[in-house]
Amino acid sequence: MSQISVSNLTFGYEGSFDNIFEEVSFLIDTDWRLGFIGRNGKGKTTFLNLLLGKYEYEGHISASAVFDYFPYQIMEEQKAQCSVDFLEQLKPGCEQWRVICELEKLNLDAETLYRPFGTLSHGERTKVMLAVLFSGENDFLLIDEPTNHLDRESRESVKEYLRQKKGFILVSHDRDLLDACIDHVLVLNRCSIEVQKGNFSTWWENKNRMDAFWQAENEKHKKEIGRLRQAAERTRDWADKSEKSKIGFDPIKDPGHGGKRAYIGSKTKKMQSRRMQVERRITEEIEQKEGLLQDVENPADLKLMPMQHHKEVLLHAKEYGIAYDSDQVLHDLDFELRRGERIFLHGENGCGKSSLIKAILRKAQSYDADRGFRTVDRQVRGTETHADAMQESGTLTCASGLIISYIDQDTSSLCGTLKKFCLENHLEESLFCAILRQLDLERVQFVKNMEDYSEGQKKKVLIAASLLKPAHLYIWDEPLNYIDVFSRMQIENLILAFQPTMLIVEHDVRFREKIATRVVEL
Repeated sequence: MSQISVSNLTFGYEGSFDNIFEEVSFLIDTDWRLGFIGRNGKGKTTFLNLLLGKYEYEGHISASAVFDYFPYQIMEEQKAQCSVDFLEQLKPGCEQWRVICELEKLNLDAETLYRPFGTLSHGERTKVMLAVLFSGENDFLLIDEPTNHLDRESRESVKEYLRQKKGFILVSHDRDLLDACIDHVLVLNRCSIEVQKGNFSTWWENKNRMDAFWQAENEKHKKEIGRLRQAAERTRDWADKSEKSKIGFDPIKDPGHGGKRAYIGSKTKKMQSRRMQVERRITEEIEQKEGLLQDVENPADLKLMPMQHHKEVLLHAKEYGIAYDSDQVLHDLDFELRRGERIFLHGENGCGKSSLIKAILRKAQSYDADRGFRTVDRQVRGTETHADAMQESGTLTCASGLIISYIDQDTSSLCGTLKKFCLENHLEESLFCAILRQLDLERVQFVKNMEDYSEGQKKKVLIAASLLKPAHLYIWDEPLNYIDVFSRMQIENLILAFQPTMLIVEHDVRFREKIATRVVEL
């Protein structure tokens, strides 16, 4: 066991308006299974890159461990090669037999290494890279979001695999994965960093208790400040009245009361002194109150504008199938989506979830092509080429005039400024930015180009655009990839409050358990 010591770490990107880390210090052990938690854009991936020595920084990071990072960057030429041909390029000194042993623990056959990497599913690619990552000895591993785009089976395999390991930092927003795999947490709070023993649920329970404590302390200080202000006002009034009583008093005309003026002056001086003491206490109370709520999470309540369609059944599929050339990805599907339902499409990667969504979007768009208005978001235009290659069988019908708000799982199309995005998607810029602020996107991000955003921040742009669009049906394809835990809970509360009709593909177990009214297995 060794330790990683971070002291007085300060770092900011060149040209950035603010530092990501400012005088940060903490200590962690290399045999921990450490979960790394924080809001999008707080610097989790940046910190991993600092450990890898990719950026220059102020302060000191001391570590005797050798670091390795997941996911590996796979070049385009490598995607055409078998994984076994470039293992050494991913991890120098990597031994093939060790990788095969790790693949067995991930329920994957060794023959996967002899297939072109580009032909592997998301789950198979993740497992191969994890097997390479853990094939070394005595490395401290930096694992960044390993379960994005993975289906339930692959997530379970990765969860069970990581549960048996130690000596890593795991960046993830999947609460189920964090609870299963970690024994310590490293948390980037709003204004501080903390290290704590336990899993996500333990930390979350402690955080709620501390937030409640600081809220109570804040209220106590507010009441004390109010009481002291009232006391200061009374003392000031008494002093003013006492001072005014000297006006018009002539000691020559009233020689029997020669000491009265001096007495009034002494009394006034004492009252003014008491007033100053009270005001000093007010200042001290305000200083003690400052910073109490700096790390308290108090997310804003989001709003949604779902529309009510006149028909009860919005989608209906009967013996429906989709194929691409000779590849059948979906067959004999029977289901219907009724008004008010929140249906989760569930199944392995490649079972046709996204293809079904594209077919529904195209169908809804074609129904109203002659009526002069769009029924789906602008992003759907990018799916038309994909949909044109479909061969459909059976029937799929959408209610006439159905207006759909859509979130694509792909964020690669986001570029340029938020102003340009709002113009292209016919969004009210001020309202759009207000929703982004409620999703905790800092104002400083509004002037940046979206290609400079983190993946989580890009996802929030798509979510905000969907929330701003009134619709009969909200179709979200893996909306929570890269989204931080706090925003996930915020979105859960939004959906439960407004009860929109939804069709969702999402592999977050906690989110599905809380939101779904029905799950359709594909």
